[in-house]
Amino acid sequence: MSSSVYLIEGARTPILKARGKAGPFASADLATLAGRHLMMKTNIQTSDIDETILGCVMPSEREANIGRIASLRIGVPESVPAWTVQRNCASGMQAVDCAMNRIQLGHSDIVLAGGSEAMSRAPIMFSDKYVVFLGRLMAAKTPVAKLKVISSFRPSLLAPVFALEHGLTDPVVSLNMGQTAEQIAERFGITRSQMDEWAVRSHLRAAEAFEAGVFEDEVVPVIDGSGKLYDRDDGVRSDSNVEKLSTLKPVFEKPYGKVTAANSSQISDGAAWVLLASESAVEKHNLKPIAKITDVRWAGLDPAEMGLGPAHSIAKLLKANDLSMGDIDYWEINEAFAAQVLACVEAMASDDYCRKQIGVDAALGNLPIDRLNIHGGAVACGHPVGMSGARIILHMARTLHLQNAQRGVASLCIGGGQGGAALIERM
Repeated sequence: MSSSVYLIEGARTPILKARGKAGPFASADLATLAGRHLMMKTNIQTSDIDETILGCVMPSEREANIGRIASLRIGVPESVPAWTVQRNCASGMQAVDCAMNRIQLGHSDIVLAGGSEAMSRAPIMFSDKYVVFLGRLMAAKTPVAKLKVISSFRPSLLAPVFALEHGLTDPVVSLNMGQTAEQIAERFGITRSQMDEWAVRSHLRAAEAFEAGVFEDEVVPVIDGSGKLYDRDDGVRSDSNVEKLSTLKPVFEKPYGKVTAANSSQISDGAAWVLLASESAVEKHNLKPIAKITDVRWAGLDPAEMGLGPAHSIAKLLKANDLSMGDIDYWEINEAFAAQVLACVEAMASDDYCRKQIGVDAALGNLPIDRLNIHGGAVACGHPVGMSGARIILHMARTLHLQNAQRGVASLCIGGGQGGAALIERM
């Protein structure tokens, strides 16, 4: 087994905010655009790739095994296998983890791994009752039988079923993701003003980063079918302020909740890829990696408190690599909700929570806020669920170079009660 897995290069699309209609790109389109650009940035040929792995939560009915579709459209040869993984919000990180495992086992030397999601195109479906009605109608053999079925029709059968709404609701605990954020905010005493302040911080830091060119080597400009150019995450608001955000009403626990649309991650579309290679491939192709992915760890917890997943997975990651929080230079915790990020910080600093819930001897420590999500996060940029795990890994690798730092951790919570965390080291 080879222990070293190198991140050679990466690219992502801008993240496009869903605006009440289908976005300009399907998931496979986004993955293809980002992937083609990535391949042009390296001296690796598509024929050098051994495998393609893509994370995606909700591909369309025309995107079965979307990893294969994107791989072929990027120009990877037909002989190269490609597959799709799904771990809810961490699907992109799962793709990277799978790629690492394939390389470490010696089965592949160069793997294209990433994540894509077009949340704006989540399907709207018929209800089960209407499907039964249609089945009865198709099974009716005679005109009289068909008329009998038709006479049972009621307009209520046409009530739409929104796949995204169901996908963002945990079927085990019957809570949507916003309600789980409310729960952990209550547990750790996170106030509405703290959430709104964090949301403003996210927007302002992301806006500053775009203006400073932080994302130039990361974000691929894309053009839609009507010729419109997208060159940055279009949900970022440089004019965001607490006064405006404080006027918004809660959306998940009315009327007394604290979580609003503004201090939650945005429903959005986007794709990100990274190119991973073994040490032998680095030498063979004379590659210059930007980072080494040292480890990825996963943890499970109560689905009703899924937002605390990063605290659990970070604990596992640090223990497995004999590190403390002080050994980490920069942190990314995906901002599913402002409340969730703030609660993770509190949980890791709590002796009681770490002992009773995570199972470690003492608090992990105080995570330095000035080293966390320094270029904003998903509250500002968006959280295309299949993409985000790959995006934060790529951005952490870039951040370490920009800050001339050595180690970073990228982590995120996962619907269903899990957490994932990756340890990245600058080359």
